[in-house]
Amino acid sequence: MDLHKFDEIRPYTDEEIPPAMQRLANSPQLEGVLAYLYPGESTDYHRERFRNFKTIWDFQKGVMQCALKKILKDTSSGFTFEGFDALEANQGYLFVSNHRDIVLDSALLQLILYLTQLPTSEISFGDNLMSSDFVVDFGKSNKMFKVLRNANPREFYHNSLLLSEYIRIAITQRQSSVWIAQRNGRTKDGFDATEQGILKMFDMSGSNNFVDDFSALKIIPMSVSYEYEPCDVLKTNELYVSRRQKYIKMPGEDLNSILTGIMQFKGGIHIAIAPVLSRQQIEEFCLTGDRNDRLKAVAQLMDDRIIHNYKLWKTNYIAYDLLHEGHSYAGFYSKADVEAFQSYMHYKLSPLEGEKTELEEIFLSIYANPVVNRRRFGMS
Repeated sequence: MDLHKFDEIRPYTDEEIPPAMQRLANSPQLEGVLAYLYPGESTDYHRERFRNFKTIWDFQKGVMQCALKKILKDTSSGFTFEGFDALEANQGYLFVSNHRDIVLDSALLQLILYLTQLPTSEISFGDNLMSSDFVVDFGKSNKMFKVLRNANPREFYHNSLLLSEYIRIAITQRQSSVWIAQRNGRTKDGFDATEQGILKMFDMSGSNNFVDDFSALKIIPMSVSYEYEPCDVLKTNELYVSRRQKYIKMPGEDLNSILTGIMQFKGGIHIAIAPVLSRQQIEEFCLTGDRNDRLKAVAQLMDDRIIHNYKLWKTNYIAYDLLHEGHSYAGFYSKADVEAFQSYMHYKLSPLEGEKTELEEIFLSIYANPVVNRRRFGMS
């Protein structure tokens, strides 16, 4: 199988790992990573460990699993997951996930696959986030493939087709699983929704048989939920500014969001997957109307699964009741819980400039909207 056409976007192969590890080990940027992962230990020793990694699995097992376990230990009060016992090790799946944190959503999936003795998946990663050679080496050594975004219409079509072909070949021919977000970029306002553009991209590499093309991808709707939303204050500020003018990212803002998402306390974290969208389901729910109607039906089917499996926390219920000045979900929390969440909100918003009431409304909405989503789908 000739994969050279994908060289610009694909992850590294095992043969490319040794030179990538040499570059990482020699990079000054590795110092901060090592200081976080192995506080008080010799960085020279760990640089040498990097030099000895020969395969993707060596790197994932020796570095990434350690990093994720430390992140969970330092920033989470508990991590749970469900639905993975039905997966088979010799199958490739397309995990289509809601997207709340730039790195952790997909990284925690890799930890689950590792813990359940399943092959880790490949991970889509925007080219805007691969901001340096160090990040490229780190990401591509961890099975990340590049999503090319900034392009004119002709280039955009070519890039989308290339991505579509890569994903389909990975799943159907190499039996390699893939993680991708349900939308372009993170959900900022708490409303998780599948973009039809993502589904159109999947469809570009198909055979023009709608049922065959979508069932072959073995799509798994995936739900990630955090008790405390990663980057909640950064998202609040972006939404506040966006109400007044076009929001323009500052240099280094993506990296700051990555680091904030990793370091911020997240409380409980839960990941759940629905069963694979079956051929029967696609035929039953997604075969009426024209192609756009069918894609819309697939999106709605996925949204139903993702929202149903999204774990609601007391922070979500508290925010909903505060925002609506009611007590609809008072049975899920105590007065002390409300006071603690309000104190948390006031502390997080204190550095922001702007109208206090509106900032609080935006902040509460980020936490409340998952409840709104459940109610919109008629779920309790």
